[in-house]
Amino acid sequence: MIGRLTGTLFEKAPPRIGLDVNGVGYDIEVSMTTLYDLPEVGAKVTLLTHLVVREDAHILFGFATQQERQTFRELIKVTGIGARTALAVLSGLSVAELAQAVTLQETGRLTKVPGIGKKTAERLLLELKGKLGADNIATAVGTSHETDILQALTALGYSDKESLAAIKTLPAGVEVSEGIRLALKALAR
Repeated sequence: MIGRLTGTLFEKAPPRIGLDVNGVGYDIEVSMTTLYDLPEVGAKVTLLTHLVVREDAHILFGFATQQERQTFRELIKVTGIGARTALAVLSGLSVAELAQAVTLQETGRLTKVPGIGKKTAERLLLELKGKLGADNIATAVGTSHETDILQALTALGYSDKESLAAIKTLPAGVEVSEGIRLALKALAR
């Protein structure tokens, strides 16, 4: 398996890029998120990769971050979701947005992605529940104070969904201890 490639970017033709690695040109499918993070053509680039082997083709998918590659791998495990659909999901939503949509069970967010209907969105939410890491959800929350409050609430036994809902009620810039107190007060209602 090819896990990582480092080389010179020689082409950008969304959703595909060309990467020259010591004289060998690789065609790599990337999400729009990764594509936007890439430098100009001619620059040196390192991408994490996932190789899909089929009867008729070997397709290389590239990712800017470990988190994005891991999410891609979780997506392709879902029944009825292929690699191209998984790439479309990662192009339409960031990893943090997807984790938050799964936590809050928001089908509407997923159906905005081209190729994802209501039934597919519901299947994604069902099969991904609990599989996208808490670090992805914490990224969706925002500030480090909010992340600390989220972790404290989940440690106290509240679900990610309840904790995120409570955090949304907090005033901006609240300190951790005060935020936990206010969030617990909101959860008690």
